[in-house]
Amino acid sequence: MSAPKIQFDDVLGAPAVDKRLEVLRSMHHAGSISEAARANGVSYKAAWQALETLSNLAGVPLVEKAVGGSGGGGAKLTPAGLQVLEAADLLSSARENALAQFVRSADGLGLNLRGIAGMGLRTSMRNQMPCQVQDIRASRGAATVVLELPDGQGLTSKITLESLQLLSLQPGQKVLAMFKATAVTVAPTIVGAGEVNLLRGKVVRRGTGAAGLEVSLQLTPGLVLVGFADAESPLKLRQNAMAALEPNAVVIGLAG
Repeated sequence: MSAPKIQFDDVLGAPAVDKRLEVLRSMHHAGSISEAARANGVSYKAAWQALETLSNLAGVPLVEKAVGGSGGGGAKLTPAGLQVLEAADLLSSARENALAQFVRSADGLGLNLRGIAGMGLRTSMRNQMPCQVQDIRASRGAATVVLELPDGQGLTSKITLESLQLLSLQPGQKVLAMFKATAVTVAPTIVGAGEVNLLRGKVVRRGTGAAGLEVSLQLTPGLVLVGFADAESPLKLRQNAMAALEPNAVVIGLAG
């Protein structure tokens, strides 16, 4: 039986701009997961989460843990882990060169190269919105991240403290807010309840979808949100409408 192949496309397919690969790199140099956690300013749990996620994406183990204490045992990279780091370095260099070239050629065109750089991320989420982090509130093992869309509307996301650490989120940072169309409810008017996100826009498309009436709301000329309304909804084209989604449904991604 042949050994499983490293899934380079999956483990390196998206821009590696959070701390997961840096945790892997630090663990290689220090020989310790706890030391890698300290070097990157994250908890031991977050470091383990990062390493497990990378191994899952690669499809093969990247780390093997040596005998030791529960929090301080030694660890080392497998041959596959070493290959992943080597591939990451090569891709990072090529990506930086490519983006620098496009920045020079696209100067003055108003292109959002930060958002374009995220096109390598393959996801089923229809909604991918460029945002800016406005505020971060941590409490009871979770963090509420307050985001601002290009049109000034607010959006909140609930993430774990481990994810907050691994993404190194800070106020003023540019991010992508991603969420499935099926997580968005669209109606002429929606009364807010609790922490539910409410966004306002104008209907620019409507059609039948698997989850009911699929509706596209234009928030700004360059920003469209997709969600679903009741099959019998009276929504019409060019009508003002609202969209609602839970903070837990909003995923934060870094695009460069």
